[in-house]
Amino acid sequence: MKISIERAVLLKAVSQAQSVVERRNTIPILANLLIEAAEGSIHLRATDLDIEVVDHAPAMVEQPGATTVSAVLLHEIIRKLPDGALVELSDDPRAGRLQVSAGRSNFSLATLPKEDFPVMASSEYSANFAAPAKVLRRLFEKAKFAISTEETRYYLNGVYMHVAEADGGRVLRCVATDGHRLARVDAELPAGAEALPGVIVPRKTVGELRKLLEDDDMEIAVSVSETKLRFATPDITLTSKVIDGTFPDYTRVIPTQNTKRLEVDATEFAKAVDRVATVSSERSRAVKLALEEDRLVLSVNAPDSGAAEEELIVSYGDERLEIGFNAKYLLEIASQVDRENAVFLFNGSGDPTLMREGNDTSAVYVVMPMRV
Repeated sequence: MKISIERAVLLKAVSQAQSVVERRNTIPILANLLIEAAEGSIHLRATDLDIEVVDHAPAMVEQPGATTVSAVLLHEIIRKLPDGALVELSDDPRAGRLQVSAGRSNFSLATLPKEDFPVMASSEYSANFAAPAKVLRRLFEKAKFAISTEETRYYLNGVYMHVAEADGGRVLRCVATDGHRLARVDAELPAGAEALPGVIVPRKTVGELRKLLEDDDMEIAVSVSETKLRFATPDITLTSKVIDGTFPDYTRVIPTQNTKRLEVDATEFAKAVDRVATVSSERSRAVKLALEEDRLVLSVNAPDSGAAEEELIVSYGDERLEIGFNAKYLLEIASQVDRENAVFLFNGSGDPTLMREGNDTSAVYVVMPMRV
């Protein structure tokens, strides 16, 4: 194999592929990228056996071929080369080395046989559809903060993507919860997604997806089966196993009877919560909300470190209410609001609280209260 490729093009491709690679590996080949060169382009493939990323990049291919090399090492070398450099990669299979040259810089890297590299088996996908990157990004970005990190409840360690019934008809929905807070985000159902089986997209896959969804104008091809899903752009294909488990019936925890309505500027609210939480103990980070007509008082009382209080002018016309929340949860939910105002709907001080953006019901959040 012998190729020449622009440094910027190679760096982008290697960066996207190598982020899948686990830093600690018991299987040496999983620390490597598979580089395949043929007819004017190279394919870079990386996997951790659960996720596989394939990146395509244009290159001048003098001699086709394939090899595998340390993903982290290649990324570091390319990153440190000067801008505008032309990088040459040439493989010597007999010596088990990959030569990397750019200008006066030369590196000789150890390789492993390409035959040892595991390639994820292809799957028969039951649903195939296309959706704008902007739509998919909103679905996953707004839901992912509520993904559970508790490994024992593995079925909550991802975002549940499925087709659901909403007021306006069927929608593509993403849900995540950790038992303390819940995010439910809807988008218009794309053509071809009607047969989508409900799948739990793992946390790591959701993180990797962000790189595919950066360009608002890009159409993403999505394919889903019971065990795998694939997101593809013309340059990158991400294939992932789904979490083998049943997502709980989340509809039971979304309150429908909450009538006490608070409307507040989301940015001001988040800043005020952050300020008063400064004195709270890290363990609980409990913030008390005291509501009366058009007035909200946020307070924290931490016997070890002190107390804090802040008042906000809000829109609230119901009976007096005192309720406590984990400050971190409040901040994460408030940060999801893209519009100016956040609407909180309460029932009682011990009941789950609903939050949404103004009157928009396509994204709703639930947070459990704390005793304060």
